[in-house]
Amino acid sequence: MTIERRSDAPTLAEDLLLLLFQPRSGTIAGEGTLFYVLGGAVLADLALGEHLGTAERGRLRSVAGHPPSDGLLRPAWDYLAEKPRGVQTALAAIGPSLRKPVLERLIARGDIVQEPRRVLGLFRTTALRDGRTERRARLLADVRRVLVDGAEPQARVAALTALLSASGTLPQFHREIPWTSSVINRAKELERGDWGADAAAAAVTRTVTATVVNSAIAAITVLPRS
Repeated sequence: MTIERRSDAPTLAEDLLLLLFQPRSGTIAGEGTLFYVLGGAVLADLALGEHLGTAERGRLRSVAGHPPSDGLLRPAWDYLAEKPRGVQTALAAIGPSLRKPVLERLIARGDIVQEPRRVLGLFRTTALRDGRTERRARLLADVRRVLVDGAEPQARVAALTALLSASGTLPQFHREIPWTSSVINRAKELERGDWGADAAAAAVTRTVTATVVNSAIAAITVLPRS
């Protein structure tokens, strides 16, 4: 499925998948739990854009009359416009279909390159490699400044870092982000919505994002490990 109506600015899900892409191996970290964190990124993006709010018992609802313009976000908004849903229900509904269109966007933007390969000289397959746009490096530098240097993040960087932490893949970034107790503690603070004074976002946005992130963590935690 190809998502239309792409905005000029990448979505949070695109940024997250680009960070999870590992240029050295051409793989994507956390594949087994990817749909939870990509779904979480879409919900967090809706919250950051004030398209999403909360209903009773911690459920999420779309803000009436305020749909997102980006086609990647609109299906989730439509789904939550039908009636308020629990976060894990929403993640399970919107997450599984996201990997392909989000990856297609990254390829279209040139951030990731997809090239044909042959296995054993017979079977056609494709491989992913770094597109050398340097956008991944900039995103990683933003995350490092927050987790390692102690900088107070903008709301979007805070949400991105919290989602990256929720994916359980932060230890794989040890070359750029040392896996230390201070990094772990700061990541957990961001997961809880403790973003600092510079993250100018409404309280409801922080609450929704923290709820989304922690629901993703809870869902990932109970998954069987291979």
